[in-house]
Amino acid sequence: MQNEETNNVQVQPVDKEKINKIWRVAGILGAVTLVEFIFAFTMPRGVLLTSIFFGLTIVKAFYIVAEFMHLKHEQKSLIWSILIPLILIMWLIVALMVEGEAIFTTRFGY
Repeated sequence: MQNEETNNVQVQPVDKEKINKIWRVAGILGAVTLVEFIFAFTMPRGVLLTSIFFGLTIVKAFYIVAEFMHLKHEQKSLIWSILIPLILIMWLIVALMVEGEAIFTTRFGY
């Protein structure tokens, strides 16, 4: 007996809308990254520059999650149930860093 295997490859038509959406998302992310580079080479180092980088990175992360994980099309309650704990955790990290620095300064006098 002869084993014969045939593969039927079916090529689907190109979905122009999805391709344009991917290019649009890449363009927006590229523009935000370009803004980050402009800030990196024109602003002096410091808290303001770090805050701008942090904010733009969060914006890019939320945009990626919204577009590629389809969170933008979900119900608002699901979006808020993801965003509120994330914001609270970020606030906790900042608060712990500030309080830790205050305790360190008080204790060691630097």
